[in-house]
Amino acid sequence: MAGKHRTEQLRTVELFSACSNRELAKIARMAEEVTFPADKALLEQGASGSHAREAYVILRGSVVVRRNGRKIAELGPGESVGEMALFDNGPRTATVVAGTDLTVLVLQRQQMLGLIDEMPALASKMLQKLARRLRESNRKLYG
Repeated sequence: MAGKHRTEQLRTVELFSACSNRELAKIARMAEEVTFPADKALLEQGASGSHAREAYVILRGSVVVRRNGRKIAELGPGESVGEMALFDNGPRTATVVAGTDLTVLVLQRQQMLGLIDEMPALASKMLQKLARRLRESNRKLYG
């Protein structure tokens, strides 16, 4: 995928919607495009260590998100999963499985942390988006 096209795709992702063109271009260059067949697990609830250090941006296809075996969401292009792994070493909070053949951008924790060291404002922008998502989840769960 051409760099400019990838940058435009990242611009539509809520996690990166407040990012500058320069920040998006750097993220686009470090992200790796990967395909998964339908029914392939991307994330396993409870996984930690080296298996819990990446986030995924969905380019094509869909994923099913399950927590404790119960379906809690189905996500598609422009959405992301696993973002908390970019900021902490905690275990995965859900299992994510490809609902269809799937193409994603993979963001590695160490690369993102290096980019944040270079561009500290990026962390603030991403954390604001994560906080908004957490607030919305809490509202749905607890009213």
